[in-house]
Amino acid sequence: MAKLLGLDKIVKLFQIIKQNNGIINSVKTLYRTDDLKSGVLIGEDKYGNKYYENNMYFVGRNRWVIYAEHVGLNYDGSQVPPEWFGWLHYKTDLPPHQDPSRPNYEWMLDHEQNLSGTSKAYMPYTTTKPKIIPWKPPTSK
Repeated sequence: MAKLLGLDKIVKLFQIIKQNNGIINSVKTLYRTDDLKSGVLIGEDKYGNKYYENNMYFVGRNRWVIYAEHVGLNYDGSQVPPEWFGWLHYKTDLPPHQDPSRPNYEWMLDHEQNLSGTSKAYMPYTTTKPKIIPWKPPTSK
């Protein structure tokens, strides 16, 4: 009967608001991610990103990341480290902190996000002479 009246949707809404720590934080999350979901916190990486899972959603939408607060609206997919990328994309079912077979060697570099399109982007410079020299109009003396 409650399902016919839509009360289960209201209960689900209150669960989502409770998980997001109130109405104000729910609105902030909705503004940042365009989506409100409830799920189990699986883990957090060293950059502050939080990873959630809820198997009541469709496969492909049941694992998600909430990016760290300090990035604000400037988040992008390259901020997810490779070990969590594998978990988000179903390459493994074990999160990185529970996977004993995950390699961790000294020579492995730390993850860095892609800085293309920012002021810190890598810009190569040329050391060769250009084939075409631009024309400069003569100056009057």
